[in-house]
Amino acid sequence: MPEVFRRDGWKYFFYANEGTPREPPHVHVRRGRDEAKYWLHPFVRLAYNDGLSQRELRDTMMVVVAERDRIERVWHEFFA
Repeated sequence: MPEVFRRDGWKYFFYANEGTPREPPHVHVRRGRDEAKYWLHPFVRLAYNDGLSQRELRDTMMVVVAERDRIERVWHEFFA
């Protein structure tokens, strides 16, 4: 499970086995048992939420928007 970075107690990562065929670039965000997934294209949007509050969703989405290029770069480097 490649970790992209950590911020404010949240782990931003993706799974090494992202389906067959592989899913489009996205990122998972987890803290404790709570997890959300965000698609990166054509714009950042929530794929699913398992336990995050509305505020946590807003805060983590803002981070994903700000770091989208970095997340995508790590994704492509890993799966190259």
